[in-house]
Amino acid sequence: MANRARRFGYLAFAAFVATAAVLGLAAPAQAHNYLVSSTPAAGSVLTELPAEFSVTTNDLLLDINGNGTGFALQIRDERGLYYGDGCVTVAGPGISTTAALGAPGRYTVIWQVISTDGHTVSDQFDFTWRPSAASAKVSTGSRTAPDCHGTLAPNSSAQPGSSSPTTRSVTADTLSTVLWIGGAVLAVGIAVVVTLLVTSRTKKP
Repeated sequence: MANRARRFGYLAFAAFVATAAVLGLAAPAQAHNYLVSSTPAAGSVLTELPAEFSVTTNDLLLDINGNGTGFALQIRDERGLYYGDGCVTVAGPGISTTAALGAPGRYTVIWQVISTDGHTVSDQFDFTWRPSAASAKVSTGSRTAPDCHGTLAPNSSAQPGSSSPTTRSVTADTLSTVLWIGGAVLAVGIAVVVTLLVTSRTKKP
């Protein structure tokens, strides 16, 4: 009897460890993404215009439709003028847009992404544009946020630019994805428990 109780205790512990391991792998997907690096860096002085501006987060981004809906990367100067076309490329954990700036001065990068857990995260940071060459190309700014040639609606209520991360309701597609992951984790845990119990019974003296 003591051996049987000890064996059941081992099986229960093994099932717990296996389920916890699976949940541990899924847990990072439930946390908000956060900024890891950017071009230009926050608070930096930019002297050469890069090919693109970018923001990189700590985890993969959730681009469900594959067309960048819900993502934004805007550049604005001290006068409130926007630069660039507003088109955003989503790749892995980051987003990018073609770089464009106007006259030397202070600029603000306004970014918005859809986190791995389905929530919208947005923030902003400043940098200084101080071109090293007097002949640096200067772009013309716009009073309205760029809309990627009419394919975006950047001036809607979901416009990025809050001073702290914000969240939105999970869409139906995102909810189904989360439920699928949760169901898969639960199924694995049940399968481990059942397998161990069956093995225990077949090996009973």
